[in-house]
Amino acid sequence: MRKFTVALALVAALLAALVAASLGNAGKTTPAHAKVSGTVTMLAVWTGAEGKSFQAVLDGMKKKYPDVKVKYKAATDPAAALSTAVQGGNPPNVAALPNPGLMRDFASRGAVKPITFARSTVAKNFSKDWVKFGTFNGKLYGVFFKGANKSTVWYNVHSFKNAGVTPPKSWSQLLKDAKTLRASGATAYSIGGADGWTLTDLFENLYIRMAGPAKYDLLTVHKIPWTDPSVKRTLAQMAIVFNDKSNIAGNPLQTDFPTSVTNVFQPSKPKAAMVMEGDFVPGVAAGQTKAKPKTDYNVFPFPSVIGKGGDYVVGGGDMVCLFKDTPAARALITYLASPEAAEIWAKRGGYSSPNKNVPASAYPDEITRTTATALAKASTFRFDMSDLAPQAFGSQDEFSDLQAFLKNPKDINGAAAKLEKDAKAAYKKS
Repeated sequence: MRKFTVALALVAALLAALVAASLGNAGKTTPAHAKVSGTVTMLAVWTGAEGKSFQAVLDGMKKKYPDVKVKYKAATDPAAALSTAVQGGNPPNVAALPNPGLMRDFASRGAVKPITFARSTVAKNFSKDWVKFGTFNGKLYGVFFKGANKSTVWYNVHSFKNAGVTPPKSWSQLLKDAKTLRASGATAYSIGGADGWTLTDLFENLYIRMAGPAKYDLLTVHKIPWTDPSVKRTLAQMAIVFNDKSNIAGNPLQTDFPTSVTNVFQPSKPKAAMVMEGDFVPGVAAGQTKAKPKTDYNVFPFPSVIGKGGDYVVGGGDMVCLFKDTPAARALITYLASPEAAEIWAKRGGYSSPNKNVPASAYPDEITRTTATALAKASTFRFDMSDLAPQAFGSQDEFSDLQAFLKNPKDINGAAAKLEKDAKAAYKKS
């Protein structure tokens, strides 16, 4: 009887130990993401310093998913490389596309896969406008990892101070300040008209503020013509700047974009007081000038026009899409949709995230904090219109048509008619 009692006690003790061990390990279960394994191939445009920063992001991915290996490849023209890979039946698992138009093209051919598994993550971290541009036919196909805020105006601090002007909040005030700058001995504008895309950016910023987001969307898909009164009113505002040739540095048709930047980014004797271009401007000036942020140059948001659009943002971005669906590829997409991933690059600089949950403190300087948070938290965001148009128009004819208008800004009707003729032909073929 005593032996039986001792045995029973031993069994009870063993069971208790097993239960205790089970309870002790309950809080130490392996996270679901740690169970994902496999190799992911990815293609994007980031090389050099950008490539190193993206590798740092992938290193962060490795810590979270230790059994996932990402093989990253950079291409100067990802669109062309992807088209070739898709035709050959061997695309990468994941690729970053430069605009929604390319995503829609691949989606319509069934080459890119929906990422409905990441919808809740994307909806939580991005505004409705950013989600919309990643959606096609009601399905989410892409998440924007890197963005660009093109609704910025960069100015020379010394020129503004000498003229006694401060960053304007309205377009009418900007035009008045330009005259004041001229009177002070400074040249107000620097325009990189040799690169026609800079002119499309100016048009788009003015148009969305004058005509509103709804008409911007209609013009983007050519549902209204370029001869519409709203277009002509916008061209008229551009003409106010273009007609003031004595207040533009050099010959704007012979000034390329980098030169338009360095004209302004000077610690002394700048050739112009301001350049109306995107948040990537400082990166262009880096290494080309000794101008220092805040001390020599600064930035303000593209101002409101007729009281509208002070917090609107026109911009661009690189959208991460899924071409070959695997658990490891899904893990990468979900990771890149998180604030955690974006913060890694944000802290390194030279980067703006469309992710609204990336804290402003992640950015290394005040200027980037200003432009990046405006991009992610804009009340209204629209993608660069020319990037969404058929290539024959948005990347060719629109450039040359606006360059012709820069040369002869008094012919507003003629410029609108030429834009409409070229747009009509391009959209008909698309």
